[in-house]
Amino acid sequence: MEYLVTMTTTVPPGTAEADVDAIRTREAARSGVLAAEGYLMRLWRPPLAPGEWRTLGLFSADDDAELEEVLASMPLRVWRSDDVTPLRPHANDPDQQADVPAPPAVGADGGEFLSEFSVSVPAGTANETVDDTNAREASRARDLAAEGHLRRLWRLPGPDHALGLWRAHDSDEMEAVLASLPLAAWMTVQTTPLTPHPSDPAA
Repeated sequence: MEYLVTMTTTVPPGTAEADVDAIRTREAARSGVLAAEGYLMRLWRPPLAPGEWRTLGLFSADDDAELEEVLASMPLRVWRSDDVTPLRPHANDPDQQADVPAPPAVGADGGEFLSEFSVSVPAGTANETVDDTNAREASRARDLAAEGHLRRLWRLPGPDHALGLWRAHDSDEMEAVLASLPLAAWMTVQTTPLTPHPSDPAA
């Protein structure tokens, strides 16, 4: 299974800077080990307020218990709280499509974005219209993956709720990409721009 983990670190007041640096060094080393073992897949920084210390991580584990063991093994856990969201396979995920080429390397062009979206089909919409729109959505997702915009797609807990990882030059292009989706008129979307993390395994 894959998981998105929001990791928020609060350093205790009065902690010496040398102690902070030491534990961050150990955290980076442990992240490298977890990446090599296949548990840690990606790390990003979301937008942060001054003094805020928060990281988004994409992890892989057999189950919730194994994930907890992985997270507990990270040195920063002593100062950190973790908010875990389980991710389920999505039929339109490029990773599930054998005919979609591998995306360009991270950082090669533009930035990355996470979009959390839910779909609400208007009452009274004919089943044929829903089926046609879903089919066009799947086709458009394959096109966007081939163009390097759509990197991953997962189902989130809850009905018709999903999470996408995208690449675009800027927020305007990201907005245009999402607007091009056939399901866009039925979607509520929240997009988070991501910045590189120094310990990201894909960097």
